Amino acid sequence: MEKINTLGRRKAAIARVTVNQGSGKFTINGRDLKDYLPIDVLQIKVNQPFAVLGLNPAEFDVLVNVYGGGVNGQAEGIRLGIARALITLDEAHRPGLKKAGYLTRDSRVVERKKYGHKKARKNFQFSKR
Repeated sequence: MEKINTLGRRKAAIARVTVNQGSGKFTINGRDLKDYLPIDVLQIKVNQPFAVLGLNPAEFDVLVNVYGGGVNGQAEGIRLGIARALITLDEAHRPGLKKAGYLTRDSRVVERKKYGHKKARKNFQFSKR
């Protein structure tokens, strides 16, 4: 199996993911998965495409370069990149990943703050008199 390069995005995070056959090494920005994402929920998010398909993550080496956004956006960007790589590996994986919703880029981003308002939608208290 050759190296598979894909891209995953979420909010302001951009993850470049490389997947190839290997010994289960998972590296994010030169650090181990458990070191880079110490929260268990985020580690589970990253490994969800493997779990949905019933694949063993220990059979793949995953190398990720991710920047921008926060840890949750980065984790979901990595998840999208891994899902896209697994589709490139075998087109038969598409229905399972599609049903789980891991092939859709979540385009929701933070709404910008408006001039004259406290926040994006919150306004100052209105006083008629």
